[in-house]
Amino acid sequence: MHPILDFLWFAVFATYCYVEALVKCFIPVKRKSVAGEIVLITGAANGIGRHTAFEFAKQRSRLVLWDIDKSGIEETAEDCRKLGVEAYPYVVDCSLKEEIYSAAEKTIKAFLPAMMKNNHGHVVNIVSVAALVSTPFLVTYCSSKFAALGLHKGFSKELLALGKDGIKTTCLCPYFVSTPLVKNIESRIIPVLKPEAVAKRLMDGILCNQKMIVMPSLASIILPERALVALNKILISNLQKLSKF
Repeated sequence: MHPILDFLWFAVFATYCYVEALVKCFIPVKRKSVAGEIVLITGAANGIGRHTAFEFAKQRSRLVLWDIDKSGIEETAEDCRKLGVEAYPYVVDCSLKEEIYSAAEKTIKAFLPAMMKNNHGHVVNIVSVAALVSTPFLVTYCSSKFAALGLHKGFSKELLALGKDGIKTTCLCPYFVSTPLVKNIESRIIPVLKPEAVAKRLMDGILCNQKMIVMPSLASIILPERALVALNKILISNLQKLSKF
């Protein structure tokens, strides 16, 4: 196609996308059902993972739960069973390749091959707002989150390139979440998030096939560089505390 025609086609399509996005702001999105779906949740012994397991249990999903914390993962599984669903806990240290492969052998046939074959499924990554805006004293942490976000976006685009548009992806980027890691953090502007609230918001996004979730939504606003510097100065004491862990 001629470059000018390419540009005109893109301009028309982009305009359509803007109009579509505007209309969707006023039309409730139809939620999908995940009842009976097999859901693998890593880090399910506590925090966001644990409460996400509860949210899926409420949706009648079948759960496969991974974590390094044996007692925690078994407690999560038992609590999910009390909600009337199947829950299978596995002790897995995701830093050890051998344990990942060992656990995957028991579940892999129910996941990626079937997802690719049936063009159906949903992949969720939990990252951080640190993947969107770098902050002082957390260089290594921010770098890892930037990489995780890049991996998620690249993976999502590869699925579309392969024509697997039935496999949805969601990326969650939350602010500080109240967990043992950040239990002593006191945020002066943006409140520290509760894991149960994060899990509920994540569940809403999954059911609506939302691609990107930023919590709080204020964090998704693009600020001028000088404003970001000022915000970092306000948060700097909290960041210094966190960097000591």
